[in-house]
Amino acid sequence: MAKSIQQWLDSYGESHQNPVNKTIHWICVPIITWTVIALLWSVSLNTSGWLNLGIIFIISALIFYLRLSVTLTIGMALFSMFCIVLIVWHQQALKSPLWSTALVLFVLAWIGQFIGHKIEGKKPSFFQDIQFLMIGPAWLLSFVYRRLGLPV
Repeated sequence: MAKSIQQWLDSYGESHQNPVNKTIHWICVPIITWTVIALLWSVSLNTSGWLNLGIIFIISALIFYLRLSVTLTIGMALFSMFCIVLIVWHQQALKSPLWSTALVLFVLAWIGQFIGHKIEGKKPSFFQDIQFLMIGPAWLLSFVYRRLGLPV
């Protein structure tokens, strides 16, 4: 039987109780999400560059979220659009290659995540199930939704 979104969020939350770890996640999870999209964005599948692995990843992720929650899918779609805006801005405004910026931030954010879990005293959830890598951003978004009085 497939887990509901609430079951996923509750399971993820079990290893994210420590306030310092939570704060680190609020910083690092969005950065990691952006860096994954940016790194994949760097792999173009056509000459215009708009068909790339980043777009394929976003579409696949939104399908994953749609199976769990329509409202979270909408929020993740909006966050994905924000990530694309940052990627396009980076490509147009900065001289460093997108992939190099993304790789540095990816490594630093994961170091932060592991420090947070060391403080928490629990392993990251994705060691239990790789799908938790997709739940992290939704877990954070669920807090935003609850604060705004929106359904998860």
